[in-house]
Amino acid sequence: MADHVEQQDQAQAQAQAQAQDQIATLLDVDYRHLRTQPSADNVSEIGTIVDVDGEGSKKDKEKEIDGASDHIVVDWDGPDDPQNPKNFPESKKWMIAMTMSLFTLMSALASSMVAPAASQIAEDLNITATVEIAMTLSIYVLAYAVGPLFLGPLSEVYGRVIVLQLANMTFLVFNLVCGFATNKGEFMAFRFLSGLGGSAPLSVGGGMLSDLWNADKRGKAISVYSLAPLLGPAIGPIAGGFIAQYSKWQWVFWSITVANGVVQVLGFLLMRETYAPVLLKRKAKKIRGLLDAEKGASTDKIKTIYEEGQPEESWREFLVRSLVRPFVLFVEEPIIQLFGVYMAFVYGVIYIVLTTLPDIYTNVYDEPIGIVGLHYISLGIGLIAAAQTNSILIDRSYRKLTERNGGVGIPEFRLIPIIPGTLGLPFGLLIGGWTAANHTHWIGPDIGFFLIGYGSASVFQGLQAYIIDSFSRFAASALAAVSCFRSLAGFGFPLFAPYMYSALGYGKGDTILAAFCLGVGTPALILFWLYGEKIRGMSKRARATVQATKAATKAA
Repeated sequence: MADHVEQQDQAQAQAQAQAQDQIATLLDVDYRHLRTQPSADNVSEIGTIVDVDGEGSKKDKEKEIDGASDHIVVDWDGPDDPQNPKNFPESKKWMIAMTMSLFTLMSALASSMVAPAASQIAEDLNITATVEIAMTLSIYVLAYAVGPLFLGPLSEVYGRVIVLQLANMTFLVFNLVCGFATNKGEFMAFRFLSGLGGSAPLSVGGGMLSDLWNADKRGKAISVYSLAPLLGPAIGPIAGGFIAQYSKWQWVFWSITVANGVVQVLGFLLMRETYAPVLLKRKAKKIRGLLDAEKGASTDKIKTIYEEGQPEESWREFLVRSLVRPFVLFVEEPIIQLFGVYMAFVYGVIYIVLTTLPDIYTNVYDEPIGIVGLHYISLGIGLIAAAQTNSILIDRSYRKLTERNGGVGIPEFRLIPIIPGTLGLPFGLLIGGWTAANHTHWIGPDIGFFLIGYGSASVFQGLQAYIIDSFSRFAASALAAVSCFRSLAGFGFPLFAPYMYSALGYGKGDTILAAFCLGVGTPALILFWLYGEKIRGMSKRARATVQATKAATKAA
């Protein structure tokens, strides 16, 4: 009997020692230095206090803590911890970023591929009102305004990947059933719900890039990611036009569903969680589980570095606070307000082009619908040209200006390369509008659409990079606030565009849009280049992000 008890004691002691070693490994400390004897009661006598100096730069120090204040703060195991997404191999980072861009591209394709088939859909489903016909396209974009407001914050609670995957499944299902709609009510409802799911990449993508790269290296990734939501609307109608001409409109939706199914499988295989607070929570949970294996061990004082110093709150309070964050950012942050208005206008212009291009080449140039779709190539070439140019210039200029600034980078350094590019938008509107109004050669409007594509991509790439740099930790919520306003414009602009062009013609109508671009867009960027640091100084969130970046630069 005594031998049996002794064996049990030895087994228990061995299990405790194993758990202690695992805890020591997770905390990156020698557990023998944390205790006076191998007892679980001594685990809470030590805390790992971590000073966060910025993105990816951390200093760890061990300090004994007495009595009521003893706790364990969980952070990365030093600045080179391979579990930190910023330390992932470049190949892994780009694998995640490119997969994310594919999700974004699928969603963007679904937004515009239906444009050439809108007349067929209207005929089959008895849609007669001009506004309702336009809504077959734009109601999807209306969902883009709603989805990011809760999907972005949810990604900052549960992680990027789980939100993206579940939302994309929603997109896949409802995009599929759009092809089975038998009346306009069903079609509009299914289209809106598919847009809700399809908005997830727009909500999560920018935050994921912020998770993976530091400010001086993320410009190229942002350029690639920013291209997808613009390139989709450019190439989608090309395929949609030929499908509408040679098949039935239902295959517009079914073909996207097949392609998105392939991307969904790639996501399951290649995507990895990147949000640091969620990853550290998982690490803390693992530590709690190991401590639970040691009887009498306390687990209620284990926190991540992101929870340290934060008031205790329930899960419900935390979720509510996260969900209202995009609204708070939009109300309180002048950066979000001004850039949100300008990006909304640019996005609205893109959707005006998407909806009016078929009318121009069908009514003015008498081309068949399949050939009409090919003119979207000019818009796509402009988008790709801007992406290739800015992917090089944004990072290169950022690094050079950072060196001149004593090694400290600021978000305003993102703006210089894109200011000339933004002039393409108003000049493209003028060329496209007046060449169509005067029935010139068909290449005239295409030149205008090329410049519109180039200018639009430049605006999106630069401003998204600026917002991510200014609000790194809450990049998903910040982009959600901007995306909401932007998508409302994408929904509303195509509804009034037919009436504007009917009353004013293409030339005068596009001149009004170009005047707004010249009067608001370029001056706004110059204003932020000159006074952006002072404007950010009025924001505690943007100020904290830049202070962290400066500290990280000095530490490096």
